[in-house]
Amino acid sequence: MNATLVLNADYSPLGVAPLSALNWKEAIKLIYLSQVDVIEQYSDWFVHSPSVTMQVPSVVVSKTYVKSSRSVKFNKQNLCIRDNYTCQYCNQIFDIKSLTIEHVIPRCHGGKTTWTNVTMACSRCNTRKGHRLDVHPQRLPYKPSIGEIISKVKKQPVIVPNSNWIPYIGWSPSLVSVREPYKNIDKVVERQT
Repeated sequence: MNATLVLNADYSPLGVAPLSALNWKEAIKLIYLSQVDVIEQYSDWFVHSPSVTMQVPSVVVSKTYVKSSRSVKFNKQNLCIRDNYTCQYCNQIFDIKSLTIEHVIPRCHGGKTTWTNVTMACSRCNTRKGHRLDVHPQRLPYKPSIGEIISKVKKQPVIVPNSNWIPYIGWSPSLVSVREPYKNIDKVVERQT
């Protein structure tokens, strides 16, 4: 599990869809390379080497500003966010695994895989439409802005591994759930015996 939130030098997350996070080993490597500063740590999660014991960082900040892309990556997750996880033919909400990328103008008719020609559809609607040109989505596809994607993402519930993340991610606290990662299998076993 990615247990360390990575912030840009301006203290905003490097990414929100998904949240910019690293596994704790990568975070510790960045600390030793002096590329990040630690802001928050897990209070009861320590790692040990033969000569060092250290707390696992839960939030780190980059020492240099990383310029973020102002364009939205074309991928299934961002298509689902744009279309609100809704089939654009039957208007029902699905999880990402149950949605398919559907070409409004099918590829066999010269349609391209672009923001303005693909939309989300459930498997049933995608199969029903097939290669037809006379069936249209309820809303025409378009290229979303980065601001729209970020705004829509921050209206969805999010699970974070530590409550220390909440002030930094920009979500409403009512949408945030905390699920602590397993810290040490030996501790878990000790507690059960």
